[in-house]
Amino acid sequence: MSRIGKQPVSIPADVTVDIDSNTGIITFTKAKNKLTVDTKNLVNVKLEDKELVFTPKTEDRKSKAFWGTFRALSVNAVKGLVEGFEKKLEINGVGYKVALKGKTLELQLGYSHPINYELPEGIEAKIEKNVVSISGINNQVVGQVAAEIRQFRKPEPYKGKGVKYLDEVIVRKAGKTGSK
Repeated sequence: MSRIGKQPVSIPADVTVDIDSNTGIITFTKAKNKLTVDTKNLVNVKLEDKELVFTPKTEDRKSKAFWGTFRALSVNAVKGLVEGFEKKLEINGVGYKVALKGKTLELQLGYSHPINYELPEGIEAKIEKNVVSISGINNQVVGQVAAEIRQFRKPEPYKGKGVKYLDEVIVRKAGKTGSK
């Protein structure tokens, strides 16, 4: 039995939930923002007293495996609508810069050319010195954008130059030692 799947998801007063029992799609709405979770008809979802309750549709292995997953995705959708998600990236290196031009991040990461990264719909970026904050309501998209930006220049272990998550720890190497 899924310990995560058993727990109900509490829905705040300003979030509305629509459950389509035919397709298994749960729609969460707050003001103009809308997120959907597709359960692929593997679990039963009921709205009871402003709480979503998940149960496996059948006793087969696949239904039980996704029971907790769809509950966790629903919690992330509610949290994204209420609070939002944010990832922070730190840019370290001599001459490494980032600038925001409209919906495009212009990154200068030691290559011969600047890298222009177009931000997807629903994602916002803020820049404070060498820290880029990526924020949005969809946890998956925020994490994907942060990972794609980090991929342009991963941090290297000798001097720590590159793009890293703010809370990431780079294990440093000693480097070469001169002959004695």
